[in-house]
Amino acid sequence: MSGLTPARLGPRDVVRVGLGGLRARPARVVLSALGIAIGIATMVAVIGISSSSKEDLLRRLDRLGTNLLTAKPGKTLFGDQAELPEAAPEMVRRIGPVTGVGATGSVDATVRRTDRIPVEVTQGIAVQAASPDLLATLGTGVASGRWPNTVTERYPGVVLGAEAARRLGVDAAGGRVYAGGRWFVVLGVLRPAELAPEIDRSALVGWDAAERYLGFDGHPTTIYERSTDASVDGVRDVLARTVNPEHPEEVEVSRPSDALQAKAEAAGAFTGLLLGLGAVALLVGGVGVANTMVISVLERRREIGLRRSLGATRGQVRVQFLAESLLLSAFGGAVGVLLGAAVTAGFAAAKGWPPVVPAWAPAGALGATLLIGTVAGLYPAMRAARLSPTAALATV
Repeated sequence: MSGLTPARLGPRDVVRVGLGGLRARPARVVLSALGIAIGIATMVAVIGISSSSKEDLLRRLDRLGTNLLTAKPGKTLFGDQAELPEAAPEMVRRIGPVTGVGATGSVDATVRRTDRIPVEVTQGIAVQAASPDLLATLGTGVASGRWPNTVTERYPGVVLGAEAARRLGVDAAGGRVYAGGRWFVVLGVLRPAELAPEIDRSALVGWDAAERYLGFDGHPTTIYERSTDASVDGVRDVLARTVNPEHPEEVEVSRPSDALQAKAEAAGAFTGLLLGLGAVALLVGGVGVANTMVISVLERRREIGLRRSLGATRGQVRVQFLAESLLLSAFGGAVGVLLGAAVTAGFAAAKGWPPVVPAWAPAGALGATLLIGTVAGLYPAMRAARLSPTAALATV
């Protein structure tokens, strides 16, 4: 007579047995899965928010362009403040690939809402002369009013940067501000200049008007230049020598978009720390799952003994409890992924960012969940498999 062969559990049977064990204790299952869900939600949300922020910065870079260069005076050999030649903007315009040039020049004056305010109260607003092509070169625009043209730039009119207008309490063109001992008509208010935040905090006066009414000496302090994308590096190499042929070492050349690029790269600087916190929460959830499974084994000793007496092998008992642990963790992981994605979408919507959750984030989260479930369920499953049928059935 041939020996009896124990019936094998197929994948569907394993899932059915595992779900049966979980359905018998729904409240405990929900509470145990909650720890896993919180850890996974934290990790997915951290990755999603960081990715959304980075995507927003990269889209802004694409919109603003990376072909803007600035040239500013540095220090002389003796440590004094250098000065750019008056003809520097026109010399830069002669560089072949250059498509636009704008300039600003510092003016020794303050701007105030009325002449009743003390001169010392500047609110951090700089008064600058501005060339007619500045706005087009920066790629920004006027939120209200108009930009001075070749005719109106000779008259006492001023255009306020976005932040300067806010600090002065001016929200539209048509009003007046007091600068350099006389009244200036507010011709317009600019939209934020993302690549030139110093413009946001400035009151801009036409080049000729600054010389006529504010004592401007005609020397630019910042030159903004745009060229074709392919020639940015080449223009950068010759820009200092073009701006100041006699002393190119006194010219500082920079690319404003590098700051945004660095910010995009640093968007995940704290992601590792926050992911660590999420991992701790996930570990705590795994401990909760392990505790739940150990208690489940203790409470179900008679069930285990009955199954063993009816022919279930140690391996089948071990697989049953391991399946319960995996299903419990997978349930918590799935809920956590959904919660993390929802938090990312809500936060991105509040910030005006595009919601981005990398595909690897939920996949990695679920993989980590299954790993936690395996580790958490391994000991309880082995403990259940070691129970002898007679000792288990004898349990009161």
